[in-house]
Amino acid sequence: MPSGGHRISGLERTSGGHLVQLPAQSWTNSQLNHPSQGFVKTCVTDIHMLVSLTAYLMIVIAACVLNFQRALALFVLTVLAIFFICWDFLIARYEDKIVEFFSPCERFLKQQVVWIALIAAIICWLIFDTAKQGTNQLISFGGLMMYVLLMLIFSKYPTKVAWRPVFWGIGLQFILGLVTLRTKAGFDVFNWLGRQIQIFLEYSDDGAKFVFGEKYTDHLFAFKVLPIVVFFSTVVSMLYHVGFMQWLIKKVGWIMQVTLGTTPVESLVAAGNIFVGHTESPLLVRPYLPYVTKSELHSIMTSGFSTIAGSVLGAYISFGVSASHLLTASVMSAPASLAISKLFWPETKIPQITLKSGIKMEKGDSKNLLEAASQGASASIPLVANIAVNLIAFLALLSFVDSALSWLGNMFNYPQLNFEIICAYVFMPFSFMMGVDWEDSFIVGGLLGYKTFFNEFVAYERLSMLIHLREKGGPVYIGGMKQYMTVSNILYTASVSSIQYTYGNSDKRQNGLHGCHAMVSASAIQGKRCEMIVCHSFHGGRNE
Repeated sequence: MPSGGHRISGLERTSGGHLVQLPAQSWTNSQLNHPSQGFVKTCVTDIHMLVSLTAYLMIVIAACVLNFQRALALFVLTVLAIFFICWDFLIARYEDKIVEFFSPCERFLKQQVVWIALIAAIICWLIFDTAKQGTNQLISFGGLMMYVLLMLIFSKYPTKVAWRPVFWGIGLQFILGLVTLRTKAGFDVFNWLGRQIQIFLEYSDDGAKFVFGEKYTDHLFAFKVLPIVVFFSTVVSMLYHVGFMQWLIKKVGWIMQVTLGTTPVESLVAAGNIFVGHTESPLLVRPYLPYVTKSELHSIMTSGFSTIAGSVLGAYISFGVSASHLLTASVMSAPASLAISKLFWPETKIPQITLKSGIKMEKGDSKNLLEAASQGASASIPLVANIAVNLIAFLALLSFVDSALSWLGNMFNYPQLNFEIICAYVFMPFSFMMGVDWEDSFIVGGLLGYKTFFNEFVAYERLSMLIHLREKGGPVYIGGMKQYMTVSNILYTASVSSIQYTYGNSDKRQNGLHGCHAMVSASAIQGKRCEMIVCHSFHGGRNE
């Protein structure tokens, strides 16, 4: 161990204060006494791998030749696998050279004039591009500028804001929005992914039918929606066991880390929030949580409020909400949440966990795939119970509040007064600044109120009613691009219940963080609201 350093939980703290992961050095007796045996074993493994890959590629080629449309999913998965294998090969061998190659570019980007020119170019492009579709498209851009300015004014340390994560976060979201919303290829890809997810989640119906009988749909939410949560939790647990989830989250986190310049902990958690919930994603980096700064904790909480937990994605889809809309909104929110978080609470300390720390993600404790599936199903029990009891409580409370408001309004000849109407008027300006047409802002504002003061399930349940009204030709409905923006509105609006759930579970992760949650959570929820506006500056740019 170097002088001046000390070891904490398998980590080594250097004299500079950084934590470095110690490399594992374990040698078997056979490797020490018989080096040739290791060489032979490696050759046999390589031959088996080569034969398996050759057989797999032959199967893929044969399937594509017979019917390419039918083999499209297999072809896409194969191309992605080849891409990431090449990525791992290049990063493992040439990472230092790649960083050295881009170092002059990084120094160039640190100049303020570059950022000013880049912002001016984007503004000019937006003005000329949206002018073709009408000046209404610029309203959401005005909302973006206004809320970024407000976040800077009310920033914890406005003079210490690092603009790299801010501009890169908004820029990545801009690129994602441009690809998914303004290009036919990107739009079709996300639609295709949404359909595949929906088809996959429908397999839970077989289990629900066996347990609850043929008429399980008579009790739609309890016997159809909640089993989807159980099924998805089981699948995620199995993917964790084989290491796929850790591998995928690391890839997404690495992209945000090298572009935004954020620390490994907050980058991995933000990437993990795309696939798992805001209470589960910090568990990926549990050993490092006691060493995070308050700015990193703020980023962790803000990104958690910004995305959809994978375990409840299927539940939202079962309400009739488009899977592609949910997927697009969740992916786009990850970089924006880090950008806004770093604007509202800049980093003022030197992070202890850096890229050189060799950060490792925690693995599951299951011994085999079957045990992992069983653990995943069992782990969903508290989540399913929490969803069910919260819906019962919040809907009952909402009914009481509506009755009380109607009773009060009846005294002034306005018996139709209810919670949704009040929220609609309060949130109308926010909906309008996010690009929603003024005539639709009233409806969307009411949904935002449901999400903010209750939870997203209440809001999505109300949204599903509006979607069904559209399908039946009702007078009040949400459809087309309005539906997409409403889905995003609800997703990007953090709720009071989510703060309580995160705060209540903080002691399960690390007792050392529990005291900081109360102070940081209020700031994170405000950052989440402003991140919502930032996201919609891109959503409002696509016509219905």
